[in-house]
Amino acid sequence: MGETLEALLKLQSVELRLVTVRRQLSRQSAAVDAQQDRIKQLEGEFERLHDETLQRQKGAAALELDLKSREEDVAKLRASLNTAKTNKEYAAILTQLNTVKADNSRLEDQALRLMQQVDEARVKAEEVRKQLDQATQQLEEIQRTSAEEVGRLEEMIAKLQQERDSAAGIVPPPVLAVFERIASMREGEAMAKIEIEGKKPPYEYICGGCFMSIAAENANALQTRDELRFCDHCGRILYLAGEGAGGDSPPSGASEHASPQGAGDGREV
Repeated sequence: MGETLEALLKLQSVELRLVTVRRQLSRQSAAVDAQQDRIKQLEGEFERLHDETLQRQKGAAALELDLKSREEDVAKLRASLNTAKTNKEYAAILTQLNTVKADNSRLEDQALRLMQQVDEARVKAEEVRKQLDQATQQLEEIQRTSAEEVGRLEEMIAKLQQERDSAAGIVPPPVLAVFERIASMREGEAMAKIEIEGKKPPYEYICGGCFMSIAAENANALQTRDELRFCDHCGRILYLAGEGAGGDSPPSGASEHASPQGAGDGREV
């Protein structure tokens, strides 16, 4: 494997570790955010139940005032029964009295239901308040442990960034630009090993990134030249893993079915 691809592999190794640590750091922030969202949700629910309780209390109070006024009407109608001069007048007053009493009975039932709903809302509000207190305590614990973990991860990122800068410093700038563009789209995985399948020719060449078949000319070119070859499907930079890259050498004869000149796609280094 040529010096350029060797340098890119070292860079990708650091890049992938950076991506992993940054993802862990993001999860720490997400845990705090999730707990804060939970607290906001509980606060909103508590406020809703509180407002609901107040509104129903006001409704019940208004009904009680109305009932008090109607009871006075009942008393007046009952007094009128005693002063009625004719049966017709008596019957009319009695009908009105019964109507008012029936209305009062419905209002009493409505007021009772409202007070029951008030009690239920209070119970629910108390449950939510307890959950809110517990969630607030949990947030404090999450923030404490998260702060410790964030500090550790940020220290790791700083060290890895230095290592990455050092690894990137030996990569030619045009190649580095290509690597960084692909890495930004592939969560740091800008390179893919060419997997060679088969015990004898014809071999099948597979991109280790997307697991799609690729042209044999890519493997042939990389055996003889230090250049960038790309997967036609995922766009990753291809490499052959030999002893220098810590992998297995391609099977003997793999180049028999590749283009003799290893014609590339115009993206050679």
